[in-house]
Amino acid sequence: MSEFKKIETVEHPQHYNQGSIECIDAMIAAFGITEVIAFCKLNAFKYIWRAENKFNTLEDLKKARWYIDKIIEIQERNI
Repeated sequence: MSEFKKIETVEHPQHYNQGSIECIDAMIAAFGITEVIAFCKLNAFKYIWRAENKFNTLEDLKKARWYIDKIIEIQERNI
C-alpha cells in the first residue's frame, strides 16, 4: 500500500514560501503593516464571500480564519 502525504493548503502552504521567507512576511517588509492588514482583511472577506459556492467550503473558511489570525498576530506583535 502506498502512503500519500497530505499537501498543506491553508497553514503555510509550500507555494507561499521562498526558502525560509514566507510571502506574507516579505509583504510586511515591502509594503508595511497597514497595507498588509488591509490585504488580510480583504482576503478574509473574499474567502468568506465565496466559500458556499466552492467545492471545499471548509477549506475556504479555514483560509479566511488564517487571514484573520494573521491580522491579530501582526497587531499583537506591534503593540
